[in-house]
Amino acid sequence: MFTRVLIANRGEIALRILRACHELGISAVAVYSDADAHAPHVRDADEAVWIGASPSNQSYLCGDRIIEAALRTGAQAIHPGYGFLSEREPFARAVMEAGLVFVGPPASAIAAMGSKTAARQLAAGAGVPVVPGTTRPVADAADALRAAEPFGFPVLLKAAAGGGGKGMRLVQSAAELPAALDAARREAKNAFGDDAVYVEKYIVGPRHVEIQVLGDLHGTMLSLGERECSLQRRHQKMIEEAPSVAVDAALRQRMGETAVRAARAAGYTNAGTCEFLLDATGEFYFLEMNTRLQVEHPVTELVTGLDLVQWQLRIAAGERLPFRQDELRPAGWALECRITSEDPSNGFLPSTGRISYLRVPGGPGVRWDGGIGIGSEIGLHYDPLLGKLIAWAPTRDAVIARMHRALLELTVEGVETSRDFHLRVMEDEEFRRGAIGIQWLEQHLPALTAMRPPESGQRAAVIAATLLAERERMSRLRPTTNGAEPARDDALDAWRLAALREGLRDR
Repeated sequence: MFTRVLIANRGEIALRILRACHELGISAVAVYSDADAHAPHVRDADEAVWIGASPSNQSYLCGDRIIEAALRTGAQAIHPGYGFLSEREPFARAVMEAGLVFVGPPASAIAAMGSKTAARQLAAGAGVPVVPGTTRPVADAADALRAAEPFGFPVLLKAAAGGGGKGMRLVQSAAELPAALDAARREAKNAFGDDAVYVEKYIVGPRHVEIQVLGDLHGTMLSLGERECSLQRRHQKMIEEAPSVAVDAALRQRMGETAVRAARAAGYTNAGTCEFLLDATGEFYFLEMNTRLQVEHPVTELVTGLDLVQWQLRIAAGERLPFRQDELRPAGWALECRITSEDPSNGFLPSTGRISYLRVPGGPGVRWDGGIGIGSEIGLHYDPLLGKLIAWAPTRDAVIARMHRALLELTVEGVETSRDFHLRVMEDEEFRRGAIGIQWLEQHLPALTAMRPPESGQRAAVIAATLLAERERMSRLRPTTNGAEPARDDALDAWRLAALREGLRDR
């Protein structure tokens, strides 16, 4: 096993990897930008190295600085987390050429699955079903129109090098295609430096179901089951769960075997995810492979009992997977809500500020993977993800109830967050029945993001009583000196703010 690992990331995923390292007895090295000088992942690391200014292209995307920091601090391996450099084949190759271990798949596998068109060709060659469409980028609008003719409109235009909905356009008719193609190309070029776009048949009303795979360096490749990721806004996942209500044991086995086949075709090792569209008839189609750890990996961890980050490190260090495919079955149900610094009632506009108060939920079956603390400055340089609230329970109904309770406990003051949006999803009857698909969230956004009416008088009374009790406690613990007012702390100020928001007066 390694003795020292550098974490080439920030925020909640940097903390997640850091904790896995410490549990394995590995020293963890953090890197940070100007904006993250006082971030929790920097504070908790065994050593931290400054790598540049706040913009990511001057810090977290500077692979040469990160490799130099690893060599200087004596790290033997680099864990990229997700985002930033995690799926950059040149970076993975440079890490290996520097004599370090890249905690992830080989550079060749990243290259094989890095282009969506190349991945479709590889998958189809391995007998993996793919969504009908082109296996090469289109040259122009006329070429795109010819490609769409066999399956008709609507079609999707998709960036060959992209993800996260960038460079993607839904085209309802031939007349819309030229303008949509130009827009998709511009967005793809800005996001990925590559304007290649391909055409794909639009599947109406599918679910987005992905399969987690895990493979060691000794030839073992396993499927760890599915995650339901259909709740998306603008192609960005917002809530994930495992297992999926739409997948039974037989379908789980078929999808798992297909994902393993695709991973083997790419020469894959370590943790990866094959993403599929699942239609109402039970047919599924390969979309792409994410050659990294996924944001939603905790729901798989909770239903399998496996620590995926630790297994990433163990596999990278050469360990064998000690379990068989037939030993891996989901137990219970898990949900994850992505808590972001966005204002859902205002079009999900980003919210910036300083975290003045943070209350993290607890209790049985509740997990918080966060990257913030009181005093954290939330700016616009990075993704708005503040943390992930994850819950587990024996049944889906029970985990929804548990998540609802945990969301009510979660308190973040200083920025607007997506908490209330998630509460409304948990309360929605269609969601509770599992009657969802990729379009469900967009169709229900107006109701899920409308301003809430003032809280009930009962809750206002509870907050007022808490405020008074907190004031009493503070005056006992921090008595006045020379007749001065007792000092106030962040907690008291936060309760005062909460009470005022309920329409109360500070008496």
